[in-house]
Amino acid sequence: MKSRTTRSAFRMECAITATIAAPPDAVWALLTDAAGFPEWNSTVASIEGEIAEGQRLKLSLPNGDRVFTPKVSAVEPGRAMTWSDGMAPMFQGVRTFRLTPRDDGTTDFEMREEFRGVMLPMIKGSLPDFAPIFEAYARDLKRAAEARAGGAS
Repeated sequence: MKSRTTRSAFRMECAITATIAAPPDAVWALLTDAAGFPEWNSTVASIEGEIAEGQRLKLSLPNGDRVFTPKVSAVEPGRAMTWSDGMAPMFQGVRTFRLTPRDDGTTDFEMREEFRGVMLPMIKGSLPDFAPIFEAYARDLKRAAEARAGGAS
């Protein structure tokens, strides 16, 4: 599983996909349990708030130097969710999670984050390299969902 990053002057996107040997409901349960995130996700120290449409979250990273406050801007239960932060058109980040069930009982997981805005050229140097973060996130989710579903990792 390898992330993909694309860049242009006013847009940057990082995405990753993984096939998880677990049904979508097992993956969805992990993605929407804020209190349980730090138990399976090495890229998150804590999430305060409820992962539900219209709610604002307070997400802390393990190194403690960054806190994000995205809003859960869209939810399609068991299938997709979007978190957004920032102020368009200046700078906005939008993270989308998508689950696609497969006929063999596995789930395709996709996470995509797009940053855009007129301020991006000035601040993109201060943004972290999302590739290793996305890869760890997907690896952690795969491991936890497969363990929960009793599948192989």
